[in-house]
Amino acid sequence: MILENERSEKIKHMKEIKIISYNVNGIRSAVSKGFVDWLKAANPDVICMQEMKVHKDDFDPKPFEALGYHCYLFDAVKKGYSGVATFTKIKPDNVVKGIGIKQYDDEGRSLRIDIGDLSILNTYFPSGTTGDERQAVKMKFLDDFFDYINKLKKERSKIIILGDYNICHREIDIHNPISNKDSSGFKPEERAWMEKYFNSGYIDSFRHFNKEPHQYSWWSFRANSRANNKGWRIDYIAASKNLEKNLVEAAMYQDVKHSDHCPVYCKIKI
Repeated sequence: MILENERSEKIKHMKEIKIISYNVNGIRSAVSKGFVDWLKAANPDVICMQEMKVHKDDFDPKPFEALGYHCYLFDAVKKGYSGVATFTKIKPDNVVKGIGIKQYDDEGRSLRIDIGDLSILNTYFPSGTTGDERQAVKMKFLDDFFDYINKLKKERSKIIILGDYNICHREIDIHNPISNKDSSGFKPEERAWMEKYFNSGYIDSFRHFNKEPHQYSWWSFRANSRANNKGWRIDYIAASKNLEKNLVEAAMYQDVKHSDHCPVYCKIKI
């Protein structure tokens, strides 16, 4: 009880929380490219990662625990596929793996931590780029996820939903909106879902502060896309509307290169 009270007091005295979301495209690959040293320097309070591509039995948390993180991993049933992880310097009150739908939970797509009255929901949205079957799964996921978060906000009113959404919201978020108008990740029905989602009570933290074009978080490995900044903004940190006044700053670290994505960042008053 003393330790719990000490933790509660620590949270009370924290004025801000620094959060990063990062699709690492394989944590072992990222570590081989200097990820641990970068994380030590960046020093977020919470980092949420997607596409970990590692089974829990094959993951070594020690380098991250040495930096002061409590490490929570939700891996996919299929080895080397998908998976999310949340590392936090603030021990959460509660950790929830999955959204209660086996099809998605078997792919390790969502992991929630509760810190006081704040919930941070780390999610890796499906991609539809491999064909019609996976695109159909993606669209069904969007509907099911929307229902899930609507139920969740009745219990947890302050929510941050972050991760790789695999969707560009608007034309400003993609390098060539005309040629990509029917591409998975920028289809009209996906963009319509994003519009519905943000209109339902969530704030795109990056766009809250930055309205400039050519701001992307993912680049194809092909055709020197990153060097030419031919990218897509598909990684988001969204905050429930009641946190709007708590938003301090948001950014994307486009010069960080452990993955084909870059980290996205937000600082929030708590």
